[in-house]
Amino acid sequence: MQILLIYLAAISLIAVIITVSDKRRAVRHRWRIRESRLLLVGALGGSAAMFLTMLLIRHKTRRVKFMLGLPAMMLAQAAAVFLIWRAFNG
Repeated sequence: MQILLIYLAAISLIAVIITVSDKRRAVRHRWRIRESRLLLVGALGGSAAMFLTMLLIRHKTRRVKFMLGLPAMMLAQAAAVFLIWRAFNG
């Protein structure tokens, strides 16, 4: 269980870093991070951190695939974490 928490903390930190980086690159009209890569990091467990970061820095808030997709990922990930937790705790 502790490994899962460490993993989620790490992927959440990565999600925040790449989201902020993409926003900074957008403001400076530089090369951007692909949306597919952002969504992949969200799907790998960083969806909650990415969603909150996007709301805080107002980045990609008009993109339906992020504003609906990330919350859907959060629900699926919460269900997966619950099932894993339940499997290890009887």
